Amino acid sequence: MAKKDDALWKAIFEDVFDDFLRFFFPDADVLFNMKRGFVYMDKEFDQLFPPEEHASGVRYVDKLVKVYLKNGGARWILLHIEVQGQKGKEDLSKRMFRYFYRISDKHDVPVSAFAILTDGVKSFRPTAYREECLGTRLSYQYNVYKLLDQHENELRANPNPFAVVVLTALKALKNKKIDDERLKIVKHDLTRELIKRKVSKAKHNGIMDFLKHYVNFENPEMMLKFEKEVEELNGRSTTMGTEQYLLQKAEHQGIEKGIEKGIEKGKYEEAITIAREMKQEGIPVAQINKFTKLSIEEIDKL
Repeated sequence: MAKKDDALWKAIFEDVFDDFLRFFFPDADVLFNMKRGFVYMDKEFDQLFPPEEHASGVRYVDKLVKVYLKNGGARWILLHIEVQGQKGKEDLSKRMFRYFYRISDKHDVPVSAFAILTDGVKSFRPTAYREECLGTRLSYQYNVYKLLDQHENELRANPNPFAVVVLTALKALKNKKIDDERLKIVKHDLTRELIKRKVSKAKHNGIMDFLKHYVNFENPEMMLKFEKEVEELNGRSTTMGTEQYLLQKAEHQGIEKGIEKGIEKGKYEEAITIAREMKQEGIPVAQINKFTKLSIEEIDKL
């Protein structure tokens, strides 16, 4: 079975962040001013925590989001969400505390922190960071959501679209060694769960991208077969939307293979053109990066 694409978490959080809030906060619509939207502070996070500070051997994705309160005027909360992909040598709790105090010190605002653990180690359950020195004690506790603790039936019964995202990651965790044919059956099952929730087209496309690519087929031809079957499942014609057209264009023109062999000038220019079109259509940067293999910095400059 192909490896997971953890980078997709960055994109899916932006696609369904309001549903993420409702998933973890039952009174989210009372607490948060959803109409004001959210501010995704990826660049600011990278400035606070340069890549070289990230420990090797651990895959994780960070997302920093400014959220406005309904009754707090200009006051806002910074939410830190982490996807811990595996148990590593670094102390996760210490890292979570470091994130907290740097963000809090710079912005002087309350910080709500989440660690979403997608690892398969049952004994790995960090909950808090504690420090003590000569009578001085510190205890920092944060929200922890471990996929292994979740139940499929409860996620299927939850009408929140974010439940489909969690279910996708959970199924990937529990089906690490299945072949392409079985994986296709799993993806069809997840697609039906998404269709049942009757979400907006934008959210539907975002979640579909996540469940399609979070775990990829070993054989690329299986993806084309799956997409065709999904069109039939949705009762759609074979007419492609702009996003689907651009993604397939990137794939079919062999940009990925060209970069693996050493980018030719023509291939690179084509990648730039396609990335610019995708960006204008509002396709997440993570998806553009995945299909064109351009760096995040190159895409940001377009």
